Amino acid sequence: MDQTAKLIVDGKTYELPLLVGSEGEKAIDITALRRMTGLITYDPGYANTGSCKSRITFMDGERGILRYRGYPVEELAEHSTFVETAYLLINGELPTRKELTRFSVMLNDHSLVHEDMREFFESFPRRAHPMGILSSMVNALRTFYPELPEESGEDGTNVMFTRLLSKVRTMAAMSHKISRGHKVVYPRPDLLYAANFLNMLFDSPVRPYEIDPDLVEALNVFWILHADHEQNSSTAAVRLVGSSRVNLFAAISAGICALWGPLHGGANQAVIEMLTDIQKSGGNPGPFVARAKNKEDSFRLMGFGHRVYKTYDPRARIIKRICDKVLAKLKLEDPLLDIAMKLEEIALKDSYFIDHHLYPNVDFYSGIVLRAMGIPLDMFTVMFAIGRLPGWISQWKESISDPEGKLHRPRQVYMGEHERHYVPLEERR
Repeated sequence: MDQTAKLIVDGKTYELPLLVGSEGEKAIDITALRRMTGLITYDPGYANTGSCKSRITFMDGERGILRYRGYPVEELAEHSTFVETAYLLINGELPTRKELTRFSVMLNDHSLVHEDMREFFESFPRRAHPMGILSSMVNALRTFYPELPEESGEDGTNVMFTRLLSKVRTMAAMSHKISRGHKVVYPRPDLLYAANFLNMLFDSPVRPYEIDPDLVEALNVFWILHADHEQNSSTAAVRLVGSSRVNLFAAISAGICALWGPLHGGANQAVIEMLTDIQKSGGNPGPFVARAKNKEDSFRLMGFGHRVYKTYDPRARIIKRICDKVLAKLKLEDPLLDIAMKLEEIALKDSYFIDHHLYPNVDFYSGIVLRAMGIPLDMFTVMFAIGRLPGWISQWKESISDPEGKLHRPRQVYMGEHERHYVPLEERR
């Protein structure tokens, strides 16, 4: 028997169907609400609104669960690689050895970008943020590779997606090198995805980069943890822009712009900026913790708590382990990292933070890991974007093939002036 919800308006009862997801989530289907009642729903931030049905990622904020295509993120972080996880998200299943090898070969074969793109990179001001550059260059890919949207490979691996995954990594490293006036380092065919990126980012004619397997592991885990996260702001942006049937590159460019914000992907960069402020004020995090607990103060501790997770962020547990491993190996002397550890200790013991579930989240630890690895601060959000790319691609792919998909067009509740009539300029007071 189908379940329904009853809505009573002006004494009249309307029945709306209930949808039940595969994990027991329930939603009221309001597709016919306006047609039936003349009403719309009001939900700022869409925190209570489901915009689609999806088979990609399941998350439960109350229980601290995150799964990609049914696989717990903990298992993928421990056993998988970012390339394998990307294949899983885009194609729906883990690859066979043959499929994974073919995917890896394609990533290598398509890792170069058109040489003319360097002129575009070099035209940006040297102080331009890499996220702005990346967004523009991803959009430009359509003009440099007009054949990409039409090509598709066999065995569920789409050439367009593979090329985009590979080229975005190369473009991100190029933007960093060019912004600093350094020689561009090209991809190497003997290196896998994460190791190749680190080499492109850090190799230099005067100081060859030595591949550290522990840092490669750290980067793989970082990217896996950020590969998808259900209908977050940037993913919603990709789906919304894609709903107009614009090309994939424009939709991904929109996602990059959404991710840039400090309330989203820019949070890991904001963590380091906050730690810098604490250092400049004397290095004692206590006053900052006190401010965060003061309801009259708008100050927030960046990297603590999460809008969806009401318990501990499951990704934070994983990245904390990586963080501890990286810091122990590198034995860095960095006052910001020392402050971060003090702040973590305070927050994990403070009853206010515990009662309000303000635990260190993935952004807190990932910011520390990226800094320890030597990633420049302005590249933090770019690192996030590379990791999120498989999720964006899979969400775009799912949305354009959805038989129920429509052009996204939210409603509003108008609160402005009533009808007014034009007054000639000379009569206005």
